[in-house]
Order: sequence, then C-alpha cells, then structure tokens
Amino acid sequence: MHLKLSIVIPCYNEENTLAECLRRVLAIADETLSLEVIIVDDCSRDRSLALAGELEARHAAIRVLHHEVNMGKGAALRTGFRYATGDVVAVQDADLEYDPRDLKRLVEPIRSGDADVVLGSRFLSPGKHRVFSFWHSMGNRFLTMLSNMFTDLYLTDMETCYKVFRREVIQAVEIRENRFGFEPEIVAEIAHRDLEIYEMGISYDSRSYAEGKKIGIRDGFRAIYCILRYNAYRAPAPLQFAVYLGIWLVFAFLDSLGIGLLHSLGLSAVSSLAPSFLLASVADYFLSTRLLFRNRRPGRGITLFGAFALAGSALDLLLTRGLLLAGLSFACSRACSLVVILFYNFHTRRRFIFPEQ
Repeated sequence: MHLKLSIVIPCYNEENTLAECLRRVLAIADETLSLEVIIVDDCSRDRSLALAGELEARHAAIRVLHHEVNMGKGAALRTGFRYATGDVVAVQDADLEYDPRDLKRLVEPIRSGDADVVLGSRFLSPGKHRVFSFWHSMGNRFLTMLSNMFTDLYLTDMETCYKVFRREVIQAVEIRENRFGFEPEIVAEIAHRDLEIYEMGISYDSRSYAEGKKIGIRDGFRAIYCILRYNAYRAPAPLQFAVYLGIWLVFAFLDSLGIGLLHSLGLSAVSSLAPSFLLASVADYFLSTRLLFRNRRPGRGITLFGAFALAGSALDLLLTRGLLLAGLSFACSRACSLVVILFYNFHTRRRFIFPEQ
C-alpha cells in the first residue's frame, strides 16, 4: 500500500544542520512511501531561511513556509500541519538528534490500520543512544509520569519529537501552545479522543546546549502547566481534588496575609475576614480557570463564582466566630474554618460553577 508522508520541520537558527537533516529525510522515500517535506522557518536570524529556499528550488518534495515573527516550535507546527496534504503527518526537528529512518517504522502501524497515532520513545529503543544529561532525563521522566497520571496513558516518553498522526487526526486538533508546550498539549488531546495510540522505540543522538539545544527550565515549568491545563478539567475527582489542594493553599496563604495586613492597618481580626476572603477568591478564580476547570460560559461563570464566593465568605465568618465563641484561639478557628472552605470551594466549583458538560 502506497503512503504519502508529510514531514513538518520547524526550523529556528539551524543553518549548521538543516541541509544534512533534509538529506537524511529525503533518503527514506521509496516506491511505497512518497514524501512532502514542509519546512517552517520561525524567523531565523541566520541563513536557515535562505538555505531552505535553495533546497526547495532543488527538490520538488520540499515546501518552505516562513514566520515574520519568532513564535516558537508549537506555532511552527501549527502552520505546517495546516498545509500538510499527506495521508500521514510526522514531526521532524531540524537538528540531527533523531534518525528519519525510524519514521519508516513508525508509519507502519498506521499503514496497516492498527494505529491512528504513533509516538517514538527514546527510552524503549534497542538502537544506539548518545548518553545525555542525567537531570534532563529525570526531568523528562517526571513530566512523562505526571502526564500519564492525567491522561491515563502508559507512555515512556511524552516529550519525544517523533509523533506521527493520520492527517485527519492532527488537523482536527486546535493547537494553542506556541513553544514546547505543544508536546504535553498534543498528548492530552489525543489521549481524550477515541484513538488507537502506539509507542515504538527510536534511536537518539542528543545534542548539548552548546550545540544549539533550545529547550530550557522554563519550558519544563510550562510543561507542568500544560499537563494540568489540558487534562485536569476532565480528570477523575480525586486527581482534581489534588490539584485544587494546591490552589487552596495559595488561597489560604493570601487570605491569612490579607487578615494580617488589614489588622496592621487597624481593623479587628474578625472585621478583616470578609475582605481578605474575597480578595483571595480572585486568585482562586484565576488559578481554578487556568489550571483545573474550563469556564465555558465566562459571564455566567463569573457571576456564579461571585455568588458562591459571597456565600463562602459568610460561611467562613460564621464558622470562625462560632469557634471563637466556643473558646478556640483565632489561629485554630481560622485553620478549622479554612479546611471546611477547602471542601466547600472544591464542591461548588466542580458541581455548580464549572460543571463538566
């Protein structure tokens, strides 16, 4: 069965490796596999775009697209996927870390009809591996484990570059992330659709930061955010509660900080409860909608959130004053009240303010 494979190559300042990368990519074509190679130059500052243009002029299979402003790997892939016309679409970095010959194996489960998506894993391969940073490896494994917890997939390498899709699958996904957050985002999207997903071992020739590696620590933190952002709102209740526990800790800290500040300005501790609670609720709303829940009806969601925040403030005040009258210290009364508010907030947000449709 003949297959047309569209290979999307995001490129930013890769003049030293781009030509060799394309030579290796074009070499995998045969009588059963034709290629469409889409290079998306992400406003490179070196000769990458000019070099890509020269290669396009020499090879009919190559098409070059260009961003006027540097936007990131995810944005480049979003552009490339939109123009892909092959039966199957794959991602290939412009450096030389990944061997395109592995793509010939990765497309086979799709060719046979067994898979909709195939991911390459750097941790399953019996092939050659250049030894890379221990901490980079541990960070990758942590992110993969966290992603697996929320997607309920058992992957060994969520951050892999080699992701291969049936074209209808990838073009049906709205990619929002502009940088390396694409990796956890796309895994979240395919995990929650009715798709057959395979994982296969690949070889890996890691390069160092001195050789041009671009992913950094901030991308690791962004990956954690993306795992929560694109998975948590459809996760089981226990996982959602674990995420909300972190949000509540921020809420409790800001609430306590507000009480302390208002008390230092002359308000009594009890009089400081309501304004501090409501101000902390603003942060709670922001974190809840960014990390845990989807606000599908923003106007109604804000209105409901405000109503439940006012009710929660009244509950908090009544509980704290009641415990004070019962003889507990202010600190103990606040701690007990905030624990009750933890369950109140989580329940009202999950069931009434941001219900899953």
